[in-house]
Amino acid sequence: MHCRPLLLILLLPLSILASDFPLGIKVDYLPDVCDIKTRKGDQIAVHYTGTLLEGGSKFDSSFDRDTPIEFNLGLGRVIRGWDEGLLDMCVGEKRTLTIPSGMAYGERGYPPVIPRMPTSSLLPSLSPSRGARRRNC
Repeated sequence: MHCRPLLLILLLPLSILASDFPLGIKVDYLPDVCDIKTRKGDQIAVHYTGTLLEGGSKFDSSFDRDTPIEFNLGLGRVIRGWDEGLLDMCVGEKRTLTIPSGMAYGERGYPPVIPRMPTSSLLPSLSPSRGARRRNC
């Protein structure tokens, strides 16, 4: 079995939009050299700060715990907005993801961290950064 773990340290600001909006991906920084891009199944470690789009209040941050979240990309282990928004990302690239509620926690939110919101209200946004490496198993 081929194993392709990838370690990424990503800075992710999160914001939340109505579910009828598409996923927004804004590249804030793209390195001159892009030797490795994230792919489905890569094991990544993500540092992030989550904020509500409406009002900009922070609802979570891995930096506060000094521990990134680790998961295999594209396998449904995190919200769909992360699985799709972190694909094809270069090592060292920085992004801001604006994630509609339908690709995050939906109308129910994630109480008490993310309040319950109707579909037309605003929900989560992310931004990735620095350092990735892929190792062979």
